[in-house]
Amino acid sequence: MRPKKGKSIDERLCHILKSKLFDRLRDEQPENFQKVHAIAGDCSELGLGISEADLKRLQNVNIIYHSAASVRFDDDLRDAILMNTRGTYELIKIAETIKNLKVFMHVSTTYCYPNRHVVEEKIYPSYADWRTTIKLAETYDMESLNILNLKYSDFQPNTYTFTKSLSEQIIAEYKDRLPVVIFRPSIVVSSIEEPVPGWVDNFNGPIGMLVACGIGIFRTSCAEPNIISDFVPVDVVVRAMLIATYRKATEESDQENNELEVINCAASKICPITTGEVIEIGKRVIKETPFEKTLWVPDGSITRCPVWNFIRFATLQVLVAILVDFALRFTNTKPFLLKLQRRIYAATTALHLFVTTQWDFKNDNFYSLNACVSDIEVDKFGFLQFKDLDYDQFFRQGIRGARVFLLNEPATCSQGALTRMKIYKVLHFLIKLIGSVLILRWVGRLLYEKLYATLM
Repeated sequence: MRPKKGKSIDERLCHILKSKLFDRLRDEQPENFQKVHAIAGDCSELGLGISEADLKRLQNVNIIYHSAASVRFDDDLRDAILMNTRGTYELIKIAETIKNLKVFMHVSTTYCYPNRHVVEEKIYPSYADWRTTIKLAETYDMESLNILNLKYSDFQPNTYTFTKSLSEQIIAEYKDRLPVVIFRPSIVVSSIEEPVPGWVDNFNGPIGMLVACGIGIFRTSCAEPNIISDFVPVDVVVRAMLIATYRKATEESDQENNELEVINCAASKICPITTGEVIEIGKRVIKETPFEKTLWVPDGSITRCPVWNFIRFATLQVLVAILVDFALRFTNTKPFLLKLQRRIYAATTALHLFVTTQWDFKNDNFYSLNACVSDIEVDKFGFLQFKDLDYDQFFRQGIRGARVFLLNEPATCSQGALTRMKIYKVLHFLIKLIGSVLILRWVGRLLYEKLYATLM
């Protein structure tokens, strides 16, 4: 863990452990907090920035979960390589020094190979040589590498998928020397039940989209509403990782036939749902239980037409943001909405490929994990029992989790929020009605003038 914003690693760890995420652990097994220790390091540095003393402390480690990465799609190529690709290599070198290592689990992503619409649980040919790529990042400056980015990365949609695919190549090279597993989650979303229903800690994925829609600042998106979105709840991911760890640690090693285990942790075949259905559920739930920070009625929709999406974005989001920010200046409040719209535009642009493309993730290895769970432990470690997931209830819990864990609002909406939503609905209806009348009048007058000119 890195020191950050003037806080030491111990202070940061203490802050993390005070999170609401661990409320249940605090109540049931508070003594287990004493088992958690942080060491200073930085995944973008050589040797991960770990001191010699801490490297010695790591010699008693049996299991490594390598999930550290920058998940930003717009990172500069050099930064993404040093963090995601070289960081993996540096940790592999440390793992080689640990004598009693049982499992090295590398957390990747099902979207490593976005140009393949069918992704099996195996390693695919590399887009580039990982050693050469690391050398380039260590040698050349950020601007030079950004110029070469698209060509060098074989026109990958972003630096994240490119550098994560290179990381998999590193793991593949070490499969005969280390007990490695590649674990590929798809889009990780809020929890079903563990540690609490609806737990979420970031605005990535559909929950962030639903929050922006619920606040009233996100009203259009260029996407394919009928594609099946591959969302996997975070507690399903964690359960599958624990089972995969157990299976790898207890299997008999065969040096002559050491197959690299790859697990696609994807759930679209278990319980499919389309992007359009997610949006409709979100709008309905948020209208029933609005956020305290809601600025307008949750509305808008998905369109397949980029031109129509741009027109709606310019008028319903950007123009409104300019007017609101202009009004805020008269109340001595710092304008924020236009800046937020820039971030929304950047995010939707980066995600365009992923909301207009449907992938088929083969995941027999993922399904087979559930067979390792005994009947008496299914409630704690099983995940296929969620195959009949009620998505209406699931996203209702996810929106509630976003309210509590992201927006720091009460778990239930206040009467004031419900009253404001009713007012917003009336105003929204009146604005649409007046706008429709004005447009009809303009069209009618235009037709009348043309007809009159024809008759004359």
